[in-house]
Amino acid sequence: MAKSVKTVWFCNECGADSPKWVGRCPACGAWNSMVEEKVSAKSKGIVNIDGKRKSVPRKVSEISTADEPRITMPSDELNRVLGGGLVPGSMVLIGGEPGIGKSTLVLQNILSIRSRTILYVSGEESATQLKLRADRLGRVSDNCYIVTETSLENIMEHIRDLKPGLLIVDSIQTIASDAIESAAGSVSQVRECAVQLLKYAKESAVPVLLIGHINKEGSIAGPKVLEHIVDVVLQFEGDNNYMYRILRSIKNRFGSTSEMGIYEMCRRGLREITNPSEMLISQADQELSGTAIGVTLEGARPFLIETQALVSSAAYGTPQRSVTGFDSKRMNMLLAVLEKRVGFKLIQKDVFLNIAGGLKVHDPALDLPVICAILSSNVDMVIPQGVCMTGEVGLSGEIRPVTRIEQRILEAEKLGMTTILIPKNNLKGIDTGKRTIRIVEVAKVEEAFRALFGR
Repeated sequence: MAKSVKTVWFCNECGADSPKWVGRCPACGAWNSMVEEKVSAKSKGIVNIDGKRKSVPRKVSEISTADEPRITMPSDELNRVLGGGLVPGSMVLIGGEPGIGKSTLVLQNILSIRSRTILYVSGEESATQLKLRADRLGRVSDNCYIVTETSLENIMEHIRDLKPGLLIVDSIQTIASDAIESAAGSVSQVRECAVQLLKYAKESAVPVLLIGHINKEGSIAGPKVLEHIVDVVLQFEGDNNYMYRILRSIKNRFGSTSEMGIYEMCRRGLREITNPSEMLISQADQELSGTAIGVTLEGARPFLIETQALVSSAAYGTPQRSVTGFDSKRMNMLLAVLEKRVGFKLIQKDVFLNIAGGLKVHDPALDLPVICAILSSNVDMVIPQGVCMTGEVGLSGEIRPVTRIEQRILEAEKLGMTTILIPKNNLKGIDTGKRTIRIVEVAKVEEAFRALFGR
């Protein structure tokens, strides 16, 4: 007998369904997000591989507060972003642009794990392609099993037979269930497959790593409900013009979302960058104007970064404002502060700003290095070598205190900096008597300008 099929409209943003098309999703309010899909009226479902488990309600006082045992990954950068390692029974989603290195990151980590059996399910690449990548990485493991499969029911069969200690699905958009008539990658398929894999992870206490695609806007493809289902969402990003890759945590139920891991793409895979400050600061001996060294913070990790600015006379009627790696609106605000509070006339000049290394920095403590780089380029005077700075700039031209100033000072001292400009009164309760670096406290932008250029 033919299956009873009906048409349902799903929202790409939240996954809500509607029997007919609507311009605006009634659940999340997104416009033009409804897509048409065909689903079976009676879903046959997926059989649980371990059978049904009866949960028992417990009192809050009876629940143990002991820390969850973590599965330590071979990469220290990955462990930092995860919050200490993989939690048993958790589901982690790793997203990124095509070719950025998601599969390489996962494969080189699991090939170094010897303590548990690993099942790598690939819906995009063949087993031969994965073997060639493993040979290029120079790692061979007898604990890692690879299967090329796109059917969720067949994947569950492989899981039942192998009983792995870690499951990787590459990618979730290629997996489809026979219980749903729509094509792989659709809203209903992605949601159904993710729910079934989550059910398996929670019942068996086996961590599951999902690799996902991203859309042209840069967000993870599929319904937003996919990010709500998983426990951890990691974003693997980078620039095609640079060999550096950055792993950020967007959502983490077991740790902080402000941590960041830095890798370098090499011939034999991804290499961890343990000291990003050396990578982000140029080692050129020639002194140039328009360059300032700032001390920024990503999560609990401080590092030094080079800020470059170029100020020139406008060749056209309207001055240009170009920003790379920094918030353009915030740079316009800093330019207005220089115009109003300090007296530098930049309204008829082009201003170009660049954060070296291809990073995108959102730390407000980088305001002072940005302003100093712009002033250095405007007056064509070089900031002395060995000088770095950190501080948030307010609308009245004052330099406001920043968080974790002691860690920033220690990082600057470790990198061989001789002087650091910090906000005034930012050292309350902190002992700096043992510091060899010279600390200069400034309260306003004018004071920072005089401390750097002696004016």
